[in-house]
Amino acid sequence: MSLQNKVMEALKEAMKAKDTVALESLRAIKSAILLAKTEAGASDELSEADELKILQRLVKQRNDSATLYASQERNDLAEPELAQIAVIERFLPKQLSEDEVTTEVSAIITKVGASTMKDMGKVMDIATQQLTGKADGKLIATVVKKLLS
Repeated sequence: MSLQNKVMEALKEAMKAKDTVALESLRAIKSAILLAKTEAGASDELSEADELKILQRLVKQRNDSATLYASQERNDLAEPELAQIAVIERFLPKQLSEDEVTTEVSAIITKVGASTMKDMGKVMDIATQQLTGKADGKLIATVVKKLLS
């Protein structure tokens, strides 16, 4: 079942339950998927990697907003953003911990034969492909830098 179908099913359930936070989050996902499908050069169906990127982008946007609101002591605005993150993350694979990411990146570094920061690009390319949807790009970059320095 594609992400769009899963979102539509969840949307129906949220409507029946009158869950406004879930409705808002699911409509944002649906909108982002439709937008990605109608972009120039886009195919009719999105790949799983593209779907994961859309979800991660939505989570990141809400995380950034929640952080901004919290820094301004506007918890009334931050809490709905955090609630939406929880809804969106239901469609993402389980996120890896920092230790798990370190293990994965170490294996990639060994496989590629990387030893210095000059090799960071090669490592990051493979790591982001393998860990798409499973870990935040910022976390991956931090771990790669730590292991290569």
